[in-house]
Amino acid sequence: MKKLLSVSLIVLLSACASQTTQPEVDDLNSGKNNVGSGDTYGSGSGRPSYFNQLQDPNSILSQRSIYYDFDSYSVKSEYRELVLAHAKLLRDNPDASVILQGNTDERGSREYNLALGQRRADSVKSMMTLSGASDNQIEAVSFGEEKLRATGSGESAWSQNRRTDIVYRGE
Repeated sequence: MKKLLSVSLIVLLSACASQTTQPEVDDLNSGKNNVGSGDTYGSGSGRPSYFNQLQDPNSILSQRSIYYDFDSYSVKSEYRELVLAHAKLLRDNPDASVILQGNTDERGSREYNLALGQRRADSVKSMMTLSGASDNQIEAVSFGEEKLRATGSGESAWSQNRRTDIVYRGE
């Protein structure tokens, strides 16, 4: 079952990869994508320079949540660029690391939600590692329904809780 799931995820990610064009090398080197250039520390602050990009509202890196459909752990195409940008930052900054926190809404049993949250975090981790981030830079954990972003019973609250959050270590 685990092998079938792994193969399915790779096939799904491969299909997604063929639908989206990659940025030109010139775009990556010019900083047009606002993704880290490999300069680890900047301005003598003692913090890696990529932390500035994580806080810049004009950078895609300031977005840290991937949302899912009900009972799903497939990364939607609208979040692909976001995941790839974070993967590039990790690839370009080998000292950087993240914790991917998988979350669910409160529907379903505790055990089911923990498993679904883990599958959500693992799907983002898989996409990041396939995009060049190192496996040892990424930890995937599940909070299940324990870390709700929105309270209430209804789709507007539930949709905010079905997510994976990207948290950089040292923030």
